[in-house]
Amino acid sequence: MKSNRFVAALCVVSATVAVLSAVAPLGAQGRGAAPAIAIPPEGPAKGAIPRLPNGKPDFSGTFDHPRVGDVTKPANGCAGGTPGCASVSDTTEISFTPAGAAEQKKEPKFDYGLFCLPWGYTRSTQTPYPHGYIQNNNQLVILWEQDNFFHVVPTDGKPLPADLEPTWMGTSTGKWEGDTLVIETGGFHPKTWVDTAEHVFSDQLRVVERMAYIDKDHIRYELTLTDPKFWTKPIKNTRIFSRMNSPLLEYSCEENNKEIREGFYLENNPLKK
Repeated sequence: MKSNRFVAALCVVSATVAVLSAVAPLGAQGRGAAPAIAIPPEGPAKGAIPRLPNGKPDFSGTFDHPRVGDVTKPANGCAGGTPGCASVSDTTEISFTPAGAAEQKKEPKFDYGLFCLPWGYTRSTQTPYPHGYIQNNNQLVILWEQDNFFHVVPTDGKPLPADLEPTWMGTSTGKWEGDTLVIETGGFHPKTWVDTAEHVFSDQLRVVERMAYIDKDHIRYELTLTDPKFWTKPIKNTRIFSRMNSPLLEYSCEENNKEIREGFYLENNPLKK
């Protein structure tokens, strides 16, 4: 199973058309090389959905997600081959402030992920490996198979503290708007990127996520990124996550892994072509 996920990660571009053929209920097939994906607007879920004892939606489970290598580009299909994933962006090119443009132009850039350092909050949900949730009435725990990282989101609606300690994954708070969970995250140190395309951000990055069920097996996920220090306007992605029947697997990233940095993966990575 792990081997299959690795192969899917390397071949996600060539496999996109095959995956999308099974997505008919959620994505309208377009003409040409890039099938059009219709992500439904936020609204009531179709049919019964899992719920917590307090009546709110329960997102617990394992979910496949689109492999988003660049937040300015669409991504069709699930990274792990599960039918139903998609991602669309309202931004075709990031508009940088002078400070942001200067930082973006700096070379060479250090790919911390290849050295087994954390991928960061936004990039972790864009990797070739699935993620999952464990939830109760008071909190949502996000689990990423990539690096086996986790992140805790209180869902009591309390605002973020004014003075946040900078961390890799930031500090989050969640609140409910009907059946939509709204998560706000801040307090990042700018040692990561928002995506594999190496788009930089500053310590003023704020992340707002809106999660709601489309049906019991699909989550509509809306991601809005703002950074007044480095960007002149927000970036928004809207995605679909698809439920998986398999659990998250053990993941080990070992320091000095020359196979990743110098071997097969680097030579055959479709994002580098």
